Order: sequence, then structure tokens, then C-alpha cells
Amino acid sequence: MFRRRAWAVGAAAIVGLCALTASSTASAQVADVTEVSTAAAEAAEPDERAEMLVGRMTTAQQAASIVMGHIPTTDAAALSAYMAQGLGGFILMGANIPATDAELATLTASLTVDPERPPLIAIDQEGGIVSRLPADEYAASTTLKSLPVADTAAAFSARAALVARSGITVDFGTVADVTADPSSFIHGRALGTDPQSSAERVAAATAAQEPVVASTLKHFPGHGAAPGDSHHAIPSTAETLDEWRAKDAVPFVAGIDAGASLLMFGHLAYTSVDPAPASLSARWHEIARDELGFDGVIVTDDLGMLQSSGLPEYADPVSNAVTAVAAGNDLVLMIAGSTADTASEIVAGITAAVDSGALPAERLADAATRVMALRLQSSAASAEWSLCAECEPAG
Repeated sequence: MFRRRAWAVGAAAIVGLCALTASSTASAQVADVTEVSTAAAEAAEPDERAEMLVGRMTTAQQAASIVMGHIPTTDAAALSAYMAQGLGGFILMGANIPATDAELATLTASLTVDPERPPLIAIDQEGGIVSRLPADEYAASTTLKSLPVADTAAAFSARAALVARSGITVDFGTVADVTADPSSFIHGRALGTDPQSSAERVAAATAAQEPVVASTLKHFPGHGAAPGDSHHAIPSTAETLDEWRAKDAVPFVAGIDAGASLLMFGHLAYTSVDPAPASLSARWHEIARDELGFDGVIVTDDLGMLQSSGLPEYADPVSNAVTAVAAGNDLVLMIAGSTADTASEIVAGITAAVDSGALPAERLADAATRVMALRLQSSAASAEWSLCAECEPAG
């Protein structure tokens, strides 16, 4: 039903990666991953279990399962209580990173309240400009864009291992935006300055991460064409769909073809396609699913950023979340302005929208099933990775 990542269906890929040393080449890493047996890759158990688990849920439980929340604390008890409302995931920000690796392991473990329904534990670990883990000293976008593609694969393979050892299962770390403009806020974080070079590095980063953690392409459909910072505004561009296909789409297509598990939608508007931000646009979700063939989990960028734009139509986080799910997002992310009550308010809003008929029940169930499948796959991969005591980062 949904894309299955090779490492999520058995230990073969993990065992292969554990055998790699720091001197392994990027090509050897990718070749090793592809040797996972066809029979294992075709296993359907996570998808079947996801459908079964979601089918048993109430509407409110399904709504909670598609919310990825955040509260700024390192108190494991507080985090466990926060996740007890049945949230589908948690994103770690700087305020969640304790002083030691052992404390971080304890913290991430506290986020799993129900082992049968393990949450997605995410982080923005791009490296370089955006980095939450102090131990990440691997090459990042600022230098990778001018180095051979193999360097990108090696850096992201090492980064994925670091993330996985911390008990994290999702990295929002692959920037597929492309721009040659050094004044653009996304320029320093992009992996390339032209569509082809960016595509090659995005594909390499994706292939390197997927055997270890669920990787994410961001910020669809692409910040490069839309000037401005979406943390404070809704950047817009008049670029046409055909122009987008020839330029900004290219790295996203490469990352999707390389097997990215998640696609993050940005709060930016391509006005010739849809005047609404892509994160709230049904048209852009159709393009991602039907034209680009993405069948993984679609996640919003931080919904708090919409509020930070100051535009009155985006002042209500609950309304933003409901609109986002209706448009086609599977997972809604809330960071800026998030409190212990924000997630429960969003859950209640999504539930009420289904009860009133404003949000089709089938849309919520589809989103919950996609997210649950990834939760199960990611948890299985994390368990396999934890058995690999001898794993060493490459590069």
C-alpha cells in the first residue's frame, strides 16, 4: 500500500551497514543497502498492522496520531506525560537536547508511552547552519555544494548514524530547495546552486540516510524561487508550473526517486498554481502524489510559522491544522508558540471537523494509516540499529 524502506523490514541492511568502516566509500554504502533481499523488501506486515491499529482507533485517537508536537523541556517525566495524549510524534529542538548522550537516550526513550504505537521522534539535523546535536561535525551544505557528490553521501551516512544512536527515527535534514542567489535565506542550507547539482546531492543524501533513519525532503515545492523567509512571512513567486518542473522540482524528483520517506511542505505560495501557501494547497498535494508519485508521509513545516506571518487568516493554529489535513498533509507539525495545551487543541479541532463533516473521515484515516506505517517501520529499524553495537560513522 505504502512505500516500504529496505531497512524497516529486516536486519539485513543494518547488518550490512554495521560491517562498513570509516574508510568505506559512498558507493560501497549504497551498493550494500541494495543487496537486501527482494523477499524482505516486499514484506507487508507494517502496512497491515498500521491499517489494523488505525481501524481500532476512535476519531480523536486518529486525530492525535497525526500530530507531531513539541514542548521545550528536557524533563523526561513531563515529556512522557505530554506524549500520553496519543500524539504521533515529537520533534526535538535545541531546548530538548541535554548535556550528555546518556541523558538524550533517556529522554528519547521517555517519548514512547505505548510500545505498540511508537511515536516518530524527529529532529532538524541538517548539519552546519541548522544543527541540534553538538557531536555533528560532519560536512554540511555550506561546503558540500562545492564538493564531489560522494562527499554528500559520506557526510549524511555518518549524520544518520549519529541521529539513530540518539534514539531519533526521523531527520528533517535534507534541503531540496535550490538557489544560486547568495542573498536568499535558504542559500546556505541548500545542497546545490543549480537544479542538477542539487538533485545529485539530494539523491545521495537520501540514499545514505534511508537505511538508518527516515529522511525528509524540504521545503516543497521549493524556497529557491520564492524570496523571503517563511519563518516570518509567506514568500511568493509567480513562477509557472512548467518553469517549476524544469527547475525547482528537479531535486525533489531526485529525492523521491531515491526513496525519501517524508516530504515536507513549505509555507510559500506559487501564485500561478495556487495563491494559497503550498502547505494548505490541495493542488500542490495532487502534484506531489499524482505527478511526482510520492507515496510516503507528507508533513507540514511548522504550523506556528503561519501564525508568525502576522496574516489574520493564519492566526488560528487549529484552523490551520484542519485545512492542512484537508489539503492532503498526513502529519501536522507544531513548534513555534506550542504549549502543553496546543496539541490537545489541535486534536480536538481535527476531531470536531470530522464529526461535523468538514473534514472527510476517510482523509483522516488515510493520513493516520500512512503515519502509523512509518511509525512501525521506524521503530523496527531503530530496534535493529540498537543491536549494532559496533556501528561506526563513515567519513
